Amino acid sequence: MLAQTTLKTPTRAVGVGLHTGQRVELTLRPAPEDHGIVFRRVDLAGAPLIAVDAASVTDTRLASTLSAGGQPDGAKVNTVEHLMSACAGLGIDNLLIDITAEEVPILDGSAASFVYLLQSAGLQSQARSRRFIRVLEAVEVREGEGRSLKWARLEPHHGYTLAFEIDFDHPAVNQTGQRVSFDMGSGRYPREIARARTFGFTKDVEAMRSRGLGLGGSMDNAIVLDDTRVLNAGGLRYDDEFVKHKILDAIGDLYLAGRPLLAAYTAFRSGHAMNNRLLRALLERPKAWDIVQFDDASLAPPGFGEPPPAW
Repeated sequence: MLAQTTLKTPTRAVGVGLHTGQRVELTLRPAPEDHGIVFRRVDLAGAPLIAVDAASVTDTRLASTLSAGGQPDGAKVNTVEHLMSACAGLGIDNLLIDITAEEVPILDGSAASFVYLLQSAGLQSQARSRRFIRVLEAVEVREGEGRSLKWARLEPHHGYTLAFEIDFDHPAVNQTGQRVSFDMGSGRYPREIARARTFGFTKDVEAMRSRGLGLGGSMDNAIVLDDTRVLNAGGLRYDDEFVKHKILDAIGDLYLAGRPLLAAYTAFRSGHAMNNRLLRALLERPKAWDIVQFDDASLAPPGFGEPPPAW
């Protein structure tokens, strides 16, 4: 059986929110089968629960935000995509996440710290089968045309692959790979994707901060570029770190479906908003997907029955 997975023991992180700059504590706890991944705002009266679900996404400006019951005025948790990417990359189905503020801590700007926390806590197989959303028909969303064109697509595939292309006209980005493909069944998520950091441009910082965003950002948790170069003293972690971070984000955004996907995802200049539009377009077409589980693990896609290796 390809079983559901949770943590063996609780684990905790403390950091600041990328956009709010607020100090936040995060405690990730084991949860029972079929619980899903649920945030609990322990700083608010009644400790409201916020379930990970595509319909719970209420804001996608610069990050993915979930709201209780999908209500924009409900309790929120912001910037969930890096943590969700780590959960997807490690195949974690069930968690209760206590959080003391509105935004998930940015930590080092990638998913690597979350992967380390989760693997250090240990992964626990559970008594019920994982259930996947299997894509049966191609679904695509598009926006703009010419230089402003962007699109994202899901197609049937016995496994889960992602291919992403960026198009930034910047000297430092132009020197790196701007297209990457990744197979989630490879087991290489922790080493090949998780360490890719978010990035931003100095020219945008003042505008963001005037809108109350990016208040916790620094070169400790982001790649920062001026008009010509990367400013971080250590340079890039991967030769193609920019596009790999976009894959990291997409993995997290798509895990907001509440279940892992069996699909081939392809995108050009997509982002949080388009990824959520794509998920909603899929789920609104009942004939385009079904739910499948593998009671015989040998029938699962290659690599899916094996946990990713530790660091």
